[in-house]
Amino acid sequence: MTGRPTIADLAKAADVSVATVDRVLNGRHRVREETARRVYDAAKSIGYHAIGLLRQRVFEDLPQYRLGFILQKPNQSFYQSMTKEIENAALSMPGVRIIPQIDFNMSATPTALTERLKAVAARNQAVALVCPDYPAITAAVEGLKERGIPVFSLLSDFAAGVREGYVGLNNRTVGRTAAWMIAKAARKPGKVATFIGSHRFHGHELREIGFRSYFRENAPEFEVLDTLVNLDTAEITHEATVNLLQRHPDLIGFYVCGGGMEGAITALAEEKMAGKLLVVVNELTPESRAALAEDLVTMAISTPAAHVAQELIGQMIAAIDRGVGGVPGQTFLPFDIFTPENI
Repeated sequence: MTGRPTIADLAKAADVSVATVDRVLNGRHRVREETARRVYDAAKSIGYHAIGLLRQRVFEDLPQYRLGFILQKPNQSFYQSMTKEIENAALSMPGVRIIPQIDFNMSATPTALTERLKAVAARNQAVALVCPDYPAITAAVEGLKERGIPVFSLLSDFAAGVREGYVGLNNRTVGRTAAWMIAKAARKPGKVATFIGSHRFHGHELREIGFRSYFRENAPEFEVLDTLVNLDTAEITHEATVNLLQRHPDLIGFYVCGGGMEGAITALAEEKMAGKLLVVVNELTPESRAALAEDLVTMAISTPAAHVAQELIGQMIAAIDRGVGGVPGQTFLPFDIFTPENI
């Protein structure tokens, strides 16, 4: 396609007639929502100039929901992917018009987190966030609940008994799966280690608990070293990995329970450890995919971001419609496993 896309180009991309595109654009006759959305999606994909008008036509008669999302670390590949999946899920949700506001925690202090939560809640009907579990957060969530604003914990739980619901993985099972991989793949027992971002991240702590419990119950001949805190940063993880390798030359593997795996991967490459350690990380990103291919990483346990976004938005809409619930919910979604053989 060359030049500015025409109505005929849009009709072809959406696999509908020119007359159907005209009806959607000008609102002359009602078109099925499914068809109108297909025209809108095609317009986005080909860069059609009247995308703003199409958005208005497609969504103008639908009930509107304002949903707030607070994620972590906007420069990380995983959270960039999560952002896109939330936006995609918001656009594709049938029968409603969703206006998502996606923000990021730039500070991990309780004061900054509660201020960000309250600011996003002031502009939205429901909020979901990735957040450490602080008493100050619980108090803020309780205050929002009293005002009728449901709050959901995303990926890592917090404010148990107060927040509206949790949507993510069963993190204890994730940790046990990481331990199973290392224990089964090891040629002989030895030392294993774990990295967590913070003891305040409920999800990280559950993964660590699951990791340790598997070895305690099923492979007690392995030695699980003291947990290392990396603050989810690549720099700290890099330095800690190098120190770990120097202090424990008999180390056979480790699991990065939270973020910061990029630092571990870089350290392993610098120390020429390809194929020498059993390493489990979270999420399939460009960095972990390359590390799997280079035999620096043994397995990546991945969150199905699209599924999480769809489930989360559905629950947020339901909570707005019915009002905050009396019994907090918990939704565990299946995770994906990647090895060098299936990337």
